[in-house]
Amino acid sequence: MKNKWFFVIGVILTVLLLDQGLKIWIKTNMYLHQNIPLFGELGILKDQARLHFIENEGMAFGWKLDWEYGKLVLSLFRIIAVGFLLWFIHSLIKNDYKLGVLFSFALILAGAAGNIIDSAFYGLIFEESVMHSRNVAGFTSFGDGYAPFLYGKVVDMFHFPLFEFHWPEWVPKIGGNRFEFFRPVFNIADAAITIGVFSLLLFNRSFFKSKEDEQTDIPEEEIDDDQNNTLEEESIIYNPSKD
Repeated sequence: MKNKWFFVIGVILTVLLLDQGLKIWIKTNMYLHQNIPLFGELGILKDQARLHFIENEGMAFGWKLDWEYGKLVLSLFRIIAVGFLLWFIHSLIKNDYKLGVLFSFALILAGAAGNIIDSAFYGLIFEESVMHSRNVAGFTSFGDGYAPFLYGKVVDMFHFPLFEFHWPEWVPKIGGNRFEFFRPVFNIADAAITIGVFSLLLFNRSFFKSKEDEQTDIPEEEIDDDQNNTLEEESIIYNPSKD
C-alpha cells in the first residue's frame, strides 16, 4: 500500500514541477500573446507548433464561466474536486487497484491542482501581464500582485494550429467563418487531465465494470471445462449397477 502511495505522489509531484516550472518561465520571460516556435524558426512545424502566452480565467483549454462570480465558483469547485480525488485515490489504493488506474487518477488530480495553484497564488505574487504591451511581468511582494486570492489567471502556452480553412458561404450560420484545428491553447496541467481521462477510457475499461460483470466475463472455454468436470463428478457419484 505504501509503495502505491509513493507511486501516486511521484506522478503528482512530477506533473506539478513540470507544469509550474514552465508556467513561471513563461510568465517571467514572455509578454502576453508572444509566440515562440517550439522547433525553432527553421522548423518544419514553425507555424503549427508554438508557445503562445495567454492567460485565462476559466477552465481547461481557455473555457470560462461568463459570470461575475464565475472565477470564484470555478476555483472553489477545483479545490473540492482535488479533495474528492485524494479521498477516491485512497479508496482505490485500499482496495488494491492496479497501477494503471492509479496513474490515470493521479494525472487528473495533478492537473486540477496545477491550475488551482495559478488561480490561488499567481494574482498574489506576479505583476499583471498587460494586453498590447511588450513588457514582461515579474514577481512582486506577496499580496501586492494583480489579483486577490483565488482570482489569479491560469497561464496557458501550448498552441498547435495544425490546419485552418474558411467554411463555404453556403453553409448555414457558419458560412465564411474561419475554422482552425487545434485552436485551444493549453498547459501541462490541462494535458495531464486529458491524458488521465483518455487512459482510463482506453486502457483501463475494466475499472468501469462491476464485480458481477467481471465474474460473468469468463471465457467460454473455462465454462465448458467446468461443465465437463461437473458432469464427470456426477457420473462417478451416480453409477447404477448393471442388470
